[in-house]
Amino acid sequence: MLIPGPNHLYITARGLSQGRAAGLVSALGVEVGTLLHIAAAAAGLSYVIAQSATLYTIIKWAGVAYLVYLGIRAFTGKAPETGRPEPQPLRKVFVEGLLVNVFNPKTLLFFLALLPQFVHPESGSPALQVVVLGLTLLLLGLISDVVYALTAGALGRRLDRAARSMRYVSGVVYLGLGVLTAFTGRE
Repeated sequence: MLIPGPNHLYITARGLSQGRAAGLVSALGVEVGTLLHIAAAAAGLSYVIAQSATLYTIIKWAGVAYLVYLGIRAFTGKAPETGRPEPQPLRKVFVEGLLVNVFNPKTLLFFLALLPQFVHPESGSPALQVVVLGLTLLLLGLISDVVYALTAGALGRRLDRAARSMRYVSGVVYLGLGVLTAFTGRE
């Protein structure tokens, strides 16, 4: 959680380029994505994905494609006079955060490989155990995400002089996330 993955890098890029509000909204989007992972795991969908290398690969490459799309869009988007990338509506920032997390292989692997090790059917409902553990992860993730969002938002204001390169920084981050995702293997 403290080692930056696609979620933290997305939140940081948004906070740097668009300020604290966008960083916080992207963090909320990411954690709503976590809620979707929790629901899927509790419903047994994570088990189905874990059993299908093809389905896992499709989800992984959809995430790669989305991150590369965000990177290309950052490079080719119009930059206003300030040099900062054109601000995105917060609703769009939220949806992008959600999608970044839904297709995040790190989160997916957590729910496929790590979380099930802590579920013990003899201790009660496995679905309830997944929900409780998932909500614990969500709470810890939200705290971490908010710290990244607030820090990036504060730094973004201080970096206004270097704002012309901000869209390129965002583009490199998104493309880097795409490459990182592409090479994240199934353990």
